[in-house]
Amino acid sequence: MRLCFSGATTMQSSLFEDLDACAAAGWPEYEVWLTKLETCLRDRDIASIREYAAQKSIRLAAASYQGGLLLSQGEQQKAHFEHFQQRLALCEALGIRTMLIVADFARSVQQQDLERAVVSLRQASQWAAGFGVTLALEFRGADAFCASLDTAVSLVEHAGESNLGVCLDVFHFYKGPSKLEDLDSLPPHRLAFLQVSDVAGVPREIMSDSDRILPGDGDFQLSVIVKKLGEIGYDGSISVELFNPQIWQLPASQVADLAMAAMNRLLERQ
Repeated sequence: MRLCFSGATTMQSSLFEDLDACAAAGWPEYEVWLTKLETCLRDRDIASIREYAAQKSIRLAAASYQGGLLLSQGEQQKAHFEHFQQRLALCEALGIRTMLIVADFARSVQQQDLERAVVSLRQASQWAAGFGVTLALEFRGADAFCASLDTAVSLVEHAGESNLGVCLDVFHFYKGPSKLEDLDSLPPHRLAFLQVSDVAGVPREIMSDSDRILPGDGDFQLSVIVKKLGEIGYDGSISVELFNPQIWQLPASQVADLAMAAMNRLLERQ
C-alpha cells in the first residue's frame, strides 16, 4: 500500500505548508482537501501547485470531497454538479486521479432515494470519466443514508461504472453498523481509497470526528483490517485523515512526522 497524508489532518495549514511538511517527513502521496486547494488558488495558479508538488516528489493522489450529488434535485442538484465539474477540471489539471464523494444528508431513506442515488452516481461517474477521474463513494457511519460499507458497495455495484468505487474510512467503519465480516464481501476492484485513524476509549455511539487520533494509539483493529485488505489484493493509497482540533494546533511538520512514524509501526505489524 502507498502511504498518503491527508490535508484534513492539518486543516489550518496552507497547501504549500502541507507539501513542505510531507516532503520533509518522506510522504510519497498527498490527499488534497478541496477547499484548501480552492483557497490556495486565490493567490496561486494551477501550474505553480503542480510544479511545486513535482519538485517535492509528492504525488497528488486524491481530492476530498464532493457532496450533494446523490439525492439533490432541481436547481440544487444543478449547482452541485456545476461545482463538481469545476473540481473535476482541477483534478485533471493537477493529475489527481481519484475524487472522494459523500452521500447527501437525509433524515430518512425511501426506496426511491436509493434508486435516485444510483442514477446520480452513474451520471457523476460518467462526468468524471471525461476528466480521467475515478470516484470513491465514502459512507458515513452516523448518517441515515449510506452508513455502512455494504450499502456503499451495493450502490456502486448497481451504478455499474468502471471508474466508480468505495472509500473505506476506518473511522466511519467503526462508527456505523459495518462489521469486519463485511470486508470478506468487498470486491477488490471496488475499493478505490482507504483512510485510517484511531479512537481511544470512546463508545461508537458518541465518538465524533474530533476524537480521531493517530493510527495505533487507540482501539481500532487496524492491523486486522489492513491485513485483510492486503489479502484481497488492495495495493492503493492508505491515507491518514484526522479531524482533531487539538492536532490542528500543531505545526504541520510535526504532525507529518508523527503520522509517518505511526504508519510505519502499523505496516511493520503486517
